[in-house]
Amino acid sequence: MKNILVLCTGNSCRSQMAQGYLKQFAGNKATVYSAGVEIHGLNPFAVGIMAEDGVDISKHTSNHVDEYSGIDFDYVITVCDHANESCPVFMGKTQKLHHNFTDPSKKSGTARELIEAFRTTRNEIRAYCREFVLKNL
Repeated sequence: MKNILVLCTGNSCRSQMAQGYLKQFAGNKATVYSAGVEIHGLNPFAVGIMAEDGVDISKHTSNHVDEYSGIDFDYVITVCDHANESCPVFMGKTQKLHHNFTDPSKKSGTARELIEAFRTTRNEIRAYCREFVLKNL
């Protein structure tokens, strides 16, 4: 079984969505964690937009990357440039991957526009996670 860490700035949105999809797509092939270089709490829009796609992340917690220092990760996936630049060094077999997804929590506008921003990012993350699992697990 592989260990995967998804890393973002605040572990509130993009990393949480990626964790949800990676768990769904990987099944029993991997243990998936998510963390941030900071802790911002779980974003309610992320929870709602994932539920809309049948993935429940409502019980996820926002965690700091240091909480997982004792785990040997096979993959560390950074999902934003800030996390990529601030990511601690992982020794050994860890393969680090990076994809900068747009942060929908930084968008402004009407409720409809915000929901659409979250959907767009969610759909990009879903496609990335599906491809990651197919190629690496």
